[in-house]
Amino acid sequence: MLNKRLICKILGTLLWIEAAFMSLGLILALLYMESDVMAFALTVGITILVGTVLRLTGRHATNTLSRRDAYLLVTVVWIAFAIFGMLPFLIGGYIDHVTDAFFETMSGLTTTGATIIDQVEGLPHGILFWRSLTQWIGGLGIVFFTIAIIPSFVGGSIKVFAAEATGPIKSKMHPRLTTTAKALWGIYLLMTAVCAVCFWFFGMSLFDAVNYSMTVTATGGFATHDASTGYFHSPAIDYTAIVFMFFSGVSFALLYASLFQGKAKQLFKNAEFRFYTALTLAATVVIVYFLLRYNHYTVSDAIRYALFQVVSFITTTGMFNEDAAQWHHITWVVLSLCMFFGGCAGSTASGFKCVRGVIALKILRNEVRRMVHPKALLPVKVNNTSVHSPSQITLLAFFIAYITLCFTAYFIMILAGVDSTNSITIALSCGSNVGPTLGLEIGPTMSWSILPPLVKWILSGLMLMGRLEIFTVLVIFSPSFWKNN
Repeated sequence: MLNKRLICKILGTLLWIEAAFMSLGLILALLYMESDVMAFALTVGITILVGTVLRLTGRHATNTLSRRDAYLLVTVVWIAFAIFGMLPFLIGGYIDHVTDAFFETMSGLTTTGATIIDQVEGLPHGILFWRSLTQWIGGLGIVFFTIAIIPSFVGGSIKVFAAEATGPIKSKMHPRLTTTAKALWGIYLLMTAVCAVCFWFFGMSLFDAVNYSMTVTATGGFATHDASTGYFHSPAIDYTAIVFMFFSGVSFALLYASLFQGKAKQLFKNAEFRFYTALTLAATVVIVYFLLRYNHYTVSDAIRYALFQVVSFITTTGMFNEDAAQWHHITWVVLSLCMFFGGCAGSTASGFKCVRGVIALKILRNEVRRMVHPKALLPVKVNNTSVHSPSQITLLAFFIAYITLCFTAYFIMILAGVDSTNSITIALSCGSNVGPTLGLEIGPTMSWSILPPLVKWILSGLMLMGRLEIFTVLVIFSPSFWKNN
């Protein structure tokens, strides 16, 4: 049976943590003395109250979490964070409808970065900070953060980590999961702080620098200006964003080994990192060529805009410094390919993951060889780790599920009256947690406010499934999940 009391207890604890994060927005609202003070005060109070009720409900729970409990817990936690996280928008009147508020918050937590707000520059500082903070919280994982700060969180932390972590190969750097979690969050904090200092040094205000650093390292893409980084018209800021977006798309375990364990060579020997880098460079070269030939950019501008957009799409950040909808349509195909693959497993980036691309290519190569040598034993290895047949089947199942969900959303949007180009790129964008879409009706620099309410709810679910790698959510809808035996 499901350990409902324990799930309530953990959820209550996590809501207290969300309330603590919201208090930062309240502090900013008080500092700036803006209209969002009451919205944050009420939200913090409601969240603490509900968290307390849930904690009391689960106070006598046995501290044992099954795998089934873990899958349900992770899904429920993400939905609950979105429900309570949307309250400042609704209570303050900054977003009028529950559908839009939930969509905006889910987009933030899953680091998708799609927005229904047409003009973010008119929002109070506290609300802008909360939008950015939702992405930073969701970057490495809500429950994973709690494992780092509360070592005795629950007796099934390994199962929770498996349910929330991304990629087919889970990186566990230390026998104790809490030590691993602290190390990864240490890297995350360090990158965020250094990124903020760089942005501030190159001309951003302190408020902008902190917000942009959070959304860049979380590969989320929310901005405090409608023109994203294009607002600053600064090559230095653009290249700073490129560097931090790129490394935020690399496995944090690999970054930790390279920076703090003296294993820098591992970075360049890693098959996934090489694939990720090669795809980034190849896509950039193709787009530079088309920008030079058809859009008549200067060489320096073509390189900067192309590299920025490629890194933004492949890391699923979704920031922009130029309107890619005005580029040649071939560049849309290239960016969509980047959008599909995404970054590395164990990073804050989403998407199919480059390691799956590496495994798929090795399987394809082996099948071609098997045509010539039918009896040959051809193992699939990635970084000296064997990928056994069950894992290969899981990869195929993940690909089928991913494509099926995206095309289902695509067909629904077509029926709802969204144009074909936007529909397919919106579906890919949500499934890969990217944010921008490619098209003229809803371009990469536009909000998604014109989408029908039903479509927004479907896309909210797709964003959640994309962030939790589909099966964590999908398994809950299987009849066998709810059987006691």
